[in-house]
Amino acid sequence: MSEIINGKEVARALRESLAARVVELDKKYGRTPNLVVILVGDDPGSVSYVTGKAKAATEIGIRNTTIRRPDTITQDELLELIAELNADDDVDGILVQLPLPKHINEHYVIQAIAPEKDVDAFHPNNVGHMWLREPMLIPCTPKGIIKLLKESGTELSGKEVVVVGRSNIVGQPVAKLLLNENATVTVAHSRTANLGEVTRRADVLVVAIGKERFITADMIKPGAVVIDVGVNRDSRTGKLCGDVDFEEAQHVASKITPVPGGVGPMTIACLMENTVECFENRVNKR
Repeated sequence: MSEIINGKEVARALRESLAARVVELDKKYGRTPNLVVILVGDDPGSVSYVTGKAKAATEIGIRNTTIRRPDTITQDELLELIAELNADDDVDGILVQLPLPKHINEHYVIQAIAPEKDVDAFHPNNVGHMWLREPMLIPCTPKGIIKLLKESGTELSGKEVVVVGRSNIVGQPVAKLLLNENATVTVAHSRTANLGEVTRRADVLVVAIGKERFITADMIKPGAVVIDVGVNRDSRTGKLCGDVDFEEAQHVASKITPVPGGVGPMTIACLMENTVECFENRVNKR
């Protein structure tokens, strides 16, 4: 039976360390980091995510505001709001909750956020710095994955890692971060031929493909470490499930993250860390 990598516990420890860090920042600078989240529309999933982020920020001591706008907001109106927040020296971090309504171009919105306030680290400037291994903000989910692997005692240097999924948000950045840890990385995806043969080579398997229970036990190398990034609604039970068939995979893998309770809590904790880092970077440049 696999060892369960408990993302809730790792995230709790990170939040506690951030809370202590925020107290020291308040003593030193007379204020705490300030995060502003923009929520467009009332998609239940987005509302839930934003509520979780606000709760985590409050617990840590990060000031936070959620600005809600109807899904009828125009792209120009949203860009104008972002410009106002960019110019507000009291705002340290800006996050626009995705996805956005179809009439709004997410690419333009992401580019509009000032890179130094881009807590999601999606701005092209931040992406470029990450690939060049320069001081940077790191996207929250990939950052959380690396922390989970390290906290679980998983050796990465020299190991063969397969990332299933090539999105700009998870697959590609986590592959780069794993390369930085001296792993040998293969990026696979839905069109990879003989996918099971590829995944069975992996000492560490990271799955972010967005399909419920897509990775089955026979696709996993015995003793591999499995990180399941997927969050899906199980078509059989209606409960949340991952991209990996957890019930079967836990009998093959040496370590595995559950869904929920694995990568998800780390994503929010790393968002809080990015907010603190945005604050520190800005005050140190003055």
